Amino acid sequence: MDFTLTADEKRILLAAARTAIREKLGARGLSFPEPTPTLRVNCGAFVTLHKQGKLRGCIGQVTASKPLMETVREVAVASALRDPRFPPLQSEELERIEIEISVLSPLEPVKSIEDIQVGTHGIMLRQGFRSGLLLPQVATEYGWDRETFLSHTCQKAGLAGDCWRDSRTQIEIFSAIVFGEKELQA
Repeated sequence: MDFTLTADEKRILLAAARTAIREKLGARGLSFPEPTPTLRVNCGAFVTLHKQGKLRGCIGQVTASKPLMETVREVAVASALRDPRFPPLQSEELERIEIEISVLSPLEPVKSIEDIQVGTHGIMLRQGFRSGLLLPQVATEYGWDRETFLSHTCQKAGLAGDCWRDSRTQIEIFSAIVFGEKELQA
């Protein structure tokens, strides 16, 4: 990734995510800090919501089509209200939600699976019309090795767990700046 984020920029993005969800749940007249020049750069991002340590929503945008601040606001709302794995977040839940943001680097094709560094890289895998993506921190959280990480990414795409061995499968990697409310409060 070509840039880094300061602690203040991370706080701005976390505040923007929480404020966007609050607004969508009906709060009025909320404001958030102005984005810095870095937060105006087009960048992909994911917002992950946890409730009592458990996943409560995660949606993102892989490609850099909008400024980072705008992307974070959009995917925060989508994570709260449109993740098909969960019912829409209710306003009374919001204060118990912890927000984590992953800012993504551009995707890079993999020449060999040896290029994949577990804990550093996320995987985007495609075969035909199916695709699956897992963020870098997922492999670390579950203690997976490279092949297990690839297998779970195949399964997320709705493909056989060994689809990564198929020459028709495209594998791309990316890195992420990952931060959440917990570590910035410490």
